[in-house]
Amino acid sequence: MSEISILLVEDDEVDVKAVKRALRDLKIANPVWRASDGIEALEMLRGEGRESVPRPYLILLDLNMPRMGGLEFLAELRRDTQLQRSIVFVMTTSADEEDRFRAYDQHVAGYVLKHSAARSFLDALTMLEHYWRVVEFPD
Repeated sequence: MSEISILLVEDDEVDVKAVKRALRDLKIANPVWRASDGIEALEMLRGEGRESVPRPYLILLDLNMPRMGGLEFLAELRRDTQLQRSIVFVMTTSADEEDRFRAYDQHVAGYVLKHSAARSFLDALTMLEHYWRVVEFPD
């Protein structure tokens, strides 16, 4: 199986550092690509920007971002026939039930609260690593 790339779609530098630190602490060495909003992420996935994310990939998506937020990104991703099968986990501070329902309506693989206790956040990242090691990714 090819190495899984991680696309982190996150505008907050502190959260980016926290995710990267948690991955490092868990000895997860997969390549991490970063987009600061949904527009930049779509460009990277489509190969339109300065960088493109190699397949197979897993997307870690924040919901609250400027220009194009996570829910708008998900809607656009699912409309794109080349990207619609992308595996997306939402990692957000939003505990809003409506956000969670709307994300699952766009077929996300999971919804994780970032600012829950540090241990549960590490547990979530550990679960993600186990997930991508056992599932078959779409081409």
